[in-house]
Amino acid sequence: MVSPAVERLSVDRAGRLKVVKVNVDIAPRTAARYEAMSIPTLLVLSDGQVRDRIVGALPEPALRQRVDTVIGAAPS
Repeated sequence: MVSPAVERLSVDRAGRLKVVKVNVDIAPRTAARYEAMSIPTLLVLSDGQVRDRIVGALPEPALRQRVDTVIGAAPS
Protein backbone atom coordinates (compact mmCIF):
# COMPACT_ATOMS: atom_id res chain seq x y z
CA MET A 1 0.00 0.00 0.00
CA VAL A 2 2.80 2.43 0.88
CA SER A 3 5.33 1.11 -1.61
CA PRO A 4 3.92 2.80 -4.75
CA ALA A 5 3.84 6.20 -3.01
CA VAL A 6 7.41 5.76 -1.77
CA GLU A 7 8.58 4.76 -5.25
CA ARG A 8 6.91 7.83 -6.82
CA LEU A 9 8.48 10.03 -4.17
CA SER A 10 11.93 8.58 -4.88
CA VAL A 11 11.54 9.36 -8.58
CA ASP A 12 10.20 12.87 -7.93
CA ARG A 13 13.02 13.62 -5.47
CA ALA A 14 15.83 11.88 -7.37
CA GLY A 15 19.17 13.34 -6.35
CA ARG A 16 17.74 14.51 -3.01
CA LEU A 17 16.26 11.27 -1.71
CA LYS A 18 17.54 7.71 -1.77
CA VAL A 19 15.03 4.99 -0.96
CA VAL A 20 16.22 1.70 0.47
CA LYS A 21 13.86 -1.15 1.31
CA VAL A 22 14.82 -3.59 4.03
CA ASN A 23 13.15 -6.96 4.47
CA VAL A 24 13.02 -7.30 8.25
CA ASP A 25 12.80 -11.10 8.00
CA ILE A 26 16.08 -11.25 6.09
CA ALA A 27 17.81 -8.42 7.98
CA PRO A 28 16.60 -8.61 11.58
CA ARG A 29 19.72 -6.85 12.91
CA THR A 30 19.03 -3.83 10.76
CA ALA A 31 15.40 -3.82 11.90
CA ALA A 32 16.54 -4.00 15.52
CA ARG A 33 19.17 -1.29 15.02
CA TYR A 34 16.53 1.12 13.78
CA GLU A 35 13.82 -0.15 16.14
CA ALA A 36 11.47 -1.15 13.34
CA MET A 37 8.79 -2.87 15.38
CA SER A 38 5.88 -2.45 12.97
CA ILE A 39 5.46 -2.71 9.23
CA PRO A 40 5.52 -0.37 7.49
CA THR A 41 8.10 1.74 9.27
CA LEU A 42 9.70 4.45 7.20
CA LEU A 43 12.76 6.26 8.44
CA VAL A 44 13.98 9.51 6.96
CA LEU A 45 17.69 9.83 7.60
CA SER A 46 19.96 12.79 7.03
CA ASP A 47 23.69 12.72 7.73
CA GLY A 48 23.28 9.22 9.17
CA GLN A 49 20.76 10.32 11.79
CA VAL A 50 17.07 9.44 11.94
CA ARG A 51 15.26 12.73 11.39
CA ASP A 52 11.73 11.34 11.13
CA ARG A 53 10.04 8.01 11.81
CA ILE A 54 6.76 7.18 10.11
CA VAL A 55 4.97 4.11 11.45
CA GLY A 56 1.96 2.91 9.50
CA ALA A 57 0.50 4.01 6.22
CA LEU A 58 0.08 7.70 5.46
CA PRO A 59 -1.74 9.25 2.52
CA GLU A 60 0.76 10.20 -0.17
CA PRO A 61 0.43 14.00 0.34
CA ALA A 62 1.18 13.62 4.06
CA LEU A 63 4.13 11.34 3.32
CA ARG A 64 5.53 13.87 0.83
CA GLN A 65 5.18 16.68 3.34
CA ARG A 66 6.99 14.75 6.07
CA VAL A 67 9.87 13.80 3.75
CA ASP A 68 10.12 17.28 2.25
CA THR A 69 10.39 18.77 5.73
CA VAL A 70 13.52 16.72 6.34
CA ILE A 71 15.18 16.96 2.93
CA GLY A 72 14.25 20.59 2.33
CA ALA A 73 12.62 19.96 -1.05
CA ALA A 74 10.02 22.30 -2.45
CA PRO A 75 6.57 20.70 -2.41
CA SER A 76 5.29 19.50 -5.78
